[in-house]
Amino acid sequence: MTVNGRPYAADDVWEGESLLYVLRERLGLPGSKNACEQGECGSCTVRLDGVPVCACLVAAGQAEGREVLTVEGLADHARRRSSATAEAAEAAGPGAHGSVLPGEPGEPGDPGESGEPGAARLAGPGAVRPGEPGAAPFAGPEAACPGEPETACPGESGAVRPGEPQAVRPGEPGTAPFAGSGAVRRGAAGAGRHGESVPLAPVQRAFIDAGAVQCGFCTPGLLVAADELLERNPDPSDADIREALSGNLCRCTGYEKILDAVRLAAARTAGEAV
Repeated sequence: MTVNGRPYAADDVWEGESLLYVLRERLGLPGSKNACEQGECGSCTVRLDGVPVCACLVAAGQAEGREVLTVEGLADHARRRSSATAEAAEAAGPGAHGSVLPGEPGEPGDPGESGEPGAARLAGPGAVRPGEPGAAPFAGPEAACPGEPETACPGESGAVRPGEPQAVRPGEPGTAPFAGSGAVRRGAAGAGRHGESVPLAPVQRAFIDAGAVQCGFCTPGLLVAADELLERNPDPSDADIREALSGNLCRCTGYEKILDAVRLAAARTAGEAV
């Protein structure tokens, strides 16, 4: 079978072995967690030919010749998806789907003209394009308190002021894949090997920034399910999010921060597409 874009083979697989067992014990991919073994908790969620399934309920033989995506492959999958989207947009040409780039000279999408027809979705008084000086370090809803560009929003655990010594934003060198509070000191335990950056999918970054990771046991299954949701529905309603994650149980978070993380990932994805 193909797992995370790479071909794998396992010999002498017992007829009763689950896909979860093969992934964890034979292929060395322990991201999918073994919990209830009854398909009730969602901790072992993977995608089989693009469809989320509980790997504990799938017989290993059913995966023969098929494609499996686990949490270990989310970042690569997200990059391939982003590249395909960019190529499609480039092939469609400028102005496809009536989109307007924010801030283009002479275009109605200039900041401050959000009320005019054709204005960009992010345009408006004081709008800042992602990546420009003055932009919030983690662009998206609840990213920063309005009018306080250098102050963390009250009540946000682990918030870091931009430029604070030793703080590392997700995606920068030295960031661990599931670092607590979204910041890791360079050289600290858990950082990427040899100081290399550990790539993350947008939904993974959002889970860190929203504080949706506690013990982490349910997180891989939630990430796979949330990423699949955003792939087929980039702008989900709260009801859509709850439905997509209804098969994933969490004992720690109370779910609110998980919902916040999916909303944040959706908002950032929409912002990148504008």
